[in-house]
Amino acid sequence: MTNGEPLLRVDGLSSGYGALRVLFDVTFDVPAGEVVALMGSNGAGKTTTLKTITGQLKVLSGAVHLDGDDVTGLAPEALVRRGVVLVPEGRGMLRDLSVAQNLELGAYTVADRAQVDAAFERAYTVFPILAERREQKAGTLSGGQQQMLAIARALMSNPRLLLVDEASLGLSPVMTETAFDLIGQANRDAGVTVLIVEQNVLALDLAHRAYVLERGQVVDMAEGRAVRQMQGRLRDAYLGKAGR
Repeated sequence: MTNGEPLLRVDGLSSGYGALRVLFDVTFDVPAGEVVALMGSNGAGKTTTLKTITGQLKVLSGAVHLDGDDVTGLAPEALVRRGVVLVPEGRGMLRDLSVAQNLELGAYTVADRAQVDAAFERAYTVFPILAERREQKAGTLSGGQQQMLAIARALMSNPRLLLVDEASLGLSPVMTETAFDLIGQANRDAGVTVLIVEQNVLALDLAHRAYVLERGQVVDMAEGRAVRQMQGRLRDAYLGKAGR
């Protein structure tokens, strides 16, 4: 873990949809080089938090800082140029385009063709199945392969911060573990800082620190070894003791 200014600081963030307020004074840090998990059940406000950070929803109060700079309310494309990339819930595949075409779209902010070619090579090295299926339409891939493609596409622009929304959604337990392994690999091997929002407690196996969101407010946090202890508390809260 790192000391000093975090890469991402969310400070007193409130947001919502029209007159409906969903987030209430949400505050947390994402230090550079870490994987940070934002946990919560359905309806807790996790996706709303990401949409507000990335400029898709209006900030009602509070601020978002990236590397010390105030980026509150910046448009999504402006944040991409600053190195912030989102893997959306549902993976956001363009189903009728090929694997290679989807990856190409991930590099649309990169002007240097040599850098784009290097990103392709890196993606195909990390995810060999995508190299094998580069001409295959994305919509014909399995759920796990689509998740690989979503993560690989996000990494095409060599981001500083990767935001991942519900990576386990719609995946089998085996493919969920694979998706989490891929996210951990992006952090370890590519040095990408990660904020992952999840309700699956297995995401805590990746995390250097974690926050729990409940009814639009941060109600718990842990870092270091205490993150593992959080798993038991969340299993009790979401699944009951029988789910442990």
